[in-house]
Amino acid sequence: MEYQLTIGNQTRRLPLVPINATTAIASFVLLGDDDLTYQAAQLLAARLTTPFDYLVTVESKGLTLTHDLSRLTNHPRSFVIRKSIKSYMQNPLTTTVKSITTAQAQTLVLDGADAAALQGKKVILVDDVISTGESLKAAESLLQQAGSTVVGRAAVLAEGAAQKRTDVTFLAPLPLFNLDGTPQPA
Repeated sequence: MEYQLTIGNQTRRLPLVPINATTAIASFVLLGDDDLTYQAAQLLAARLTTPFDYLVTVESKGLTLTHDLSRLTNHPRSFVIRKSIKSYMQNPLTTTVKSITTAQAQTLVLDGADAAALQGKKVILVDDVISTGESLKAAESLLQQAGSTVVGRAAVLAEGAAQKRTDVTFLAPLPLFNLDGTPQPA
């Protein structure tokens, strides 16, 4: 079973993957799909009308999108919230999150040097897919700890009930699916 998705001039067939006993998701992976990523970044860049200082993403699926968006919006630097503490980090800020696509809670980490650079700055959070919003919420918590102001949220897709959100700029809705492949109501 597959779901056909079109973003701008790019069309993909996404396999449906069960995530629990009643629900499947359309597996959307931007990493390595450079044409789709760039097309999505072009379309999102045109919609980011609020002034901002930096783009921030949570590793890893939003990395290439954030890179392209940063270049297209003339922002020469972006920041990445990591999923583990790295040996080079100094005074990292941490929080935990449980998302729809992970079996267990994950740690999110903002390097202390990045936190210092983001202090007092306006940022837009970028992700590939917004679903439950838990990853965004956790990332916002870290950015607030750093003294940043989140002035926008952007994603390629809003999945399930997230498509009703008015605080996220996204390009297309993405349904959740029953195991038989039929879309669930949003």
